[in-house]
Amino acid sequence: MGNGLGSLRHIVSGEESHFPPLNAGEQEGEEQREDGSFMERLLIIEDDADNNQMIKEYLEAQGYACTQAYSGSEGRLLFSMERFDLVLLDLMLPGVTGEELVKQFAGKAPVIVLSAKSGLDSKVKVLSDGAEDYICKPFELRELLVRIQVQLRRRERGVDSGDRTPEGRVYTYREWTLHPDRQEMTAAGMPILLTRHEFLILELLIRNPKRVFSKQMIYEYAWGEEYLAEDKTINVHISNIRAKLKESGTDSYIQTVWGMGFKLS
Repeated sequence: MGNGLGSLRHIVSGEESHFPPLNAGEQEGEEQREDGSFMERLLIIEDDADNNQMIKEYLEAQGYACTQAYSGSEGRLLFSMERFDLVLLDLMLPGVTGEELVKQFAGKAPVIVLSAKSGLDSKVKVLSDGAEDYICKPFELRELLVRIQVQLRRRERGVDSGDRTPEGRVYTYREWTLHPDRQEMTAAGMPILLTRHEFLILELLIRNPKRVFSKQMIYEYAWGEEYLAEDKTINVHISNIRAKLKESGTDSYIQTVWGMGFKLS
């Protein structure tokens, strides 16, 4: 395959292949464009090496920073180690399936599924589990680009309130400020010392301030593990967070939605 976009096919095939995994591209920190703006970071999880590379080269030419994964296990590992603005996800993957990854990524980053599975049941299932969009193979790369832009615009309009600064991403909500790269928080100007799990719980809530999160969703985001049974872990952590915020007068920002979970008020 040539290096230029002119040598690439512009329709991505729906054929499944069994190429051995290649080395995933790595992104060190936040990358900037020539105009000083930050590149959105995309994770491409696709086991077909040709398709994966084709998508990467096309999107990088459009100004996005892309990281590649060639199996579900590799994609899950990269997602746990780095921060991504959007995930492009095939369903038929070696290792962890795409369907399982949709559930794990839901609420953390928008997921666009790219799959040869064109049946209605498959679409309904992954969209219900948290995917933001579903594109059937083969598809035009221009269509993929537009769908990515739609999801990122939605994220910027309030689904994800994070702003990028030279110091990294910053999330703000009313009198709260979170610095994920530094794991620091201030409330009404006061520094708040949080455990890692407490910080991740607040990060999830502040990134999606209008959404109600169940205990299961919060647990799986903050702990990165499957939520197997009802317990008091989330209630205890929410109580501890409120206690730490009480002096700042912002503890009431966390609202309990009875029978459903928690959201920001």
